[in-house]
Amino acid sequence: MTDARATQDPALKDPDAAESSEGEVARARPAASADAPALRPSILDALFAPARALPGIGPKMAPLIEKLLGTPEREARVVDLLFHLPQGGVARKLMGSISDAPAGEPVTIGVTVVAHRPAQIGSGRRPHRVLVEDATGDISLVFFGMPRARVEKMLPLGAHRYITGRIDLWDGTRQMVHPSRIVDEAGLAELPAVEPVYGATEGLTSRAINKLAVAALDRLPVLPEWQDPAWLEKNRLPAFADALRLEHRPEEAPPKAEDPLQPPPATPSRKRLAYDELLASQLALALLRARQRRKAGRVNAGDGALSARIEAALPFALTGAQARAVAEIRADLAAPRRMLRLLQGDVGSGKTAVALLAMASAVEAGRQAALMAPTEILARQHFERLKPLAGGLRLRLMTGRDRAAERKSTLAALAAGEIDILVGTHALFQEAVTFRDLGLAVVDEQHRFGVHQRLALGAKGEAVDFLVMTATPIPRTLALTFFGDMDVSILDEKPAGRQPIRTITLPTERIDEVVAGLARAIAGGERVYWICPLVEESEFVDLAAAAERFDDLRQHFGDAVGLIHGKMPGPEKDAAMARFAAGETKLLVSTTVVEVGVDVPEATIMVIEHAERFGLAQLHQLRGRVGRGSKASSCLLLYRGPLGQVSRARLEMMRASEDGFRIAEADLKLRGEGEVLGTRQSGMAAFRLARLESDAALLEAARDDARMIVERDPGLKSPRGQALRVLLYLFEREAAIRLIGAG
Repeated sequence: MTDARATQDPALKDPDAAESSEGEVARARPAASADAPALRPSILDALFAPARALPGIGPKMAPLIEKLLGTPEREARVVDLLFHLPQGGVARKLMGSISDAPAGEPVTIGVTVVAHRPAQIGSGRRPHRVLVEDATGDISLVFFGMPRARVEKMLPLGAHRYITGRIDLWDGTRQMVHPSRIVDEAGLAELPAVEPVYGATEGLTSRAINKLAVAALDRLPVLPEWQDPAWLEKNRLPAFADALRLEHRPEEAPPKAEDPLQPPPATPSRKRLAYDELLASQLALALLRARQRRKAGRVNAGDGALSARIEAALPFALTGAQARAVAEIRADLAAPRRMLRLLQGDVGSGKTAVALLAMASAVEAGRQAALMAPTEILARQHFERLKPLAGGLRLRLMTGRDRAAERKSTLAALAAGEIDILVGTHALFQEAVTFRDLGLAVVDEQHRFGVHQRLALGAKGEAVDFLVMTATPIPRTLALTFFGDMDVSILDEKPAGRQPIRTITLPTERIDEVVAGLARAIAGGERVYWICPLVEESEFVDLAAAAERFDDLRQHFGDAVGLIHGKMPGPEKDAAMARFAAGETKLLVSTTVVEVGVDVPEATIMVIEHAERFGLAQLHQLRGRVGRGSKASSCLLLYRGPLGQVSRARLEMMRASEDGFRIAEADLKLRGEGEVLGTRQSGMAAFRLARLESDAALLEAARDDARMIVERDPGLKSPRGQALRVLLYLFEREAAIRLIGAG
């Protein structure tokens, strides 16, 4: 589902502000803004009309459609219904008999009604059961909460009926709970060959959604063909409108995945629609990148003497990957064009040293640098790490809780050019913060910031270069999608001396053994993180779980146990971390607040409780809090069984690999693109038609096609270019069109 929050983005109103990485062009949603209707081609008006205007949507159904497809900022539209594709389909082909019908799958079978066993009055939630049979066996139809008279009317004794639903085995007998269809001979003849199955919401059935989608198809205008006809023919893909019709009115059931952890293979119609969405995304990024290349930059590198002096003084030698990244960044900074580079590295790969040398280059050129982190803990930690490495550079920290006098002093020194590098949180882009000459902005954990926040930081200088860092290894398909307009540097080596982390999985029933083992480790001078379970999307509930575990462990270890969580005031959080770092507390109980960046080299044991509730990337980040020193480290993943397939696959991957990029690829396959970067929480809209976990080849093709289009027709003025403008508006990437003539 799209996110309309990006409509407030200043980049959408002012093309000159649009210097994003993964973002505002790809996620722009001006359909909700006042000026959008005037810009959007009128041919699309019927698709962006409110869904509630469709026939069949009355006062009762309208709120349900809004719940399913609308957002707080934007009502559901006809196009949202069209892009809400079925998740599968039920074939109406009759199974030969009850005994042939496979369990666990939707089937249609012909049966005779043998007996009714209604629920007794006062029997609570006991269901009404109906026994039906054919020549090969019988099956029990189960109805909860349905009036007896209605069930008996649908299934009269002795009648022959055709039923559709999923057969399950319960207590050794076959049953079907709430069949989705019960029809007679005439009704069977009217059923479609395949009934699509949609993601639904309470009160709105899949069948009702299909009726509305078919009504929406009637509103579909004749659109120009934006794809290359030869490419469509070569790949045997249908036209856009035909593809939508085939998805909502399938002629045969979609193929099934052989591997339950993989998405099913795509039909030609699904491929066509996915490619359209991917091309819109990649074309928007290609237009942004082309404009970025046109914009004048400033040289942000001096003679290299300061950088060389800092590098020589580092207490470690740069890895080959770090040296390569530094060279790539310096080349960008020395060029007379804007830098927009993504620096991604696995846990402990040394991004901070690379960022420092990049900022030193900007200072050499007589300019200032800023490093922005998403939390106070991370900002303070960056500052503490940089201070001893920074040589003669003048560093200052700014966070939201600086005292008034301290803040005033920082602002004055910054404006006067007496600060070379300012480290901070969102406080950096507040209006009162004025740099003398900001040349380089380093943004850590980019996806945790809103686009307009980063734009506000970039607006504080002239031709500011951007270095975006992430400690979450990003699969190539995601990097192309959300950071496709950026150059990429990858740190794929760990510094010398780092020990591998031993990863062990244990059921929660053995927690007493774990506590006993920790007692021995703590007695031997080890330090331990204990991460509490992710209970639900509520910090308060997670906090209660952490507080309970803290109290429990204090009974074993007394004052050696500390506690940290996201609801603590900043000073308390810092103090708790400082006590752990100094060894005053030996065991730190925490929620996932320590996931990224927290650095205590003496910590050698990580316990993650209810590990099955965490995503792979999150488990990998948490594990990366240990193994940061020269001692051997361990990670204990406590799980509560029985494990489902996905949870088991996650834990097995964690045991098998420490390669963050391999883990990120597995995470993408297990969870989909909407979760891997935290995009559901941050408002970055996931794709609606494409599946990045299985459409990587289509993404590569779309990227190549988009680059070729921009090279040959940068103004999108050719006949295909005009059609591609319609594509960009259809998939709400219209902010890209504003960039075409923006200079």
